[in-house]
Amino acid sequence: MSGISFGPDAIRALAQILRETDLTEIELADGESRLRVTRNIAMAAAPAAPVAVPAVAAAPAPAAAPAATRPAAGPAAVSAATPGAVTSPMVGVAYLAPEPGAAPFISPGAQVAAGQTLLLIEAMKTFNQIKAPKAGTVTRILVESGTPVEYGEPLVVIE
Repeated sequence: MSGISFGPDAIRALAQILRETDLTEIELADGESRLRVTRNIAMAAAPAAPVAVPAVAAAPAPAAAPAATRPAAGPAAVSAATPGAVTSPMVGVAYLAPEPGAAPFISPGAQVAAGQTLLLIEAMKTFNQIKAPKAGTVTRILVESGTPVEYGEPLVVIE
């Protein structure tokens, strides 16, 4: 018989250990019995993601050029239902250039082909290409390089 009790008191104790140590997961095993306790970290941890890639976060030049040419209205003026809006397929950190110091993938007024890379979203230390769903002209870039984005958030408008 098992020497570890997996009752509510054990779960509470493990949850307390998670909080005290800033761990996100802990697991106990005894023979065939296993107890795993996990916790979610609030989005406040997302701004720390650029620190994991300091070279990208330290390169404001790629973000500055597109930001200077954007229309005055901010992302709040564009919703996911806006015609031509390309939305984020995931939660992560958006990057407008392939690497620090490189030219951005797109700029306002640029012609893009269907399937062309518009930007990157880093999620779980993986860089995911966000591609144009259709050919057209980039009319607005709604995110800045190195900023966190949410699932469904409008990133770019292509008309």
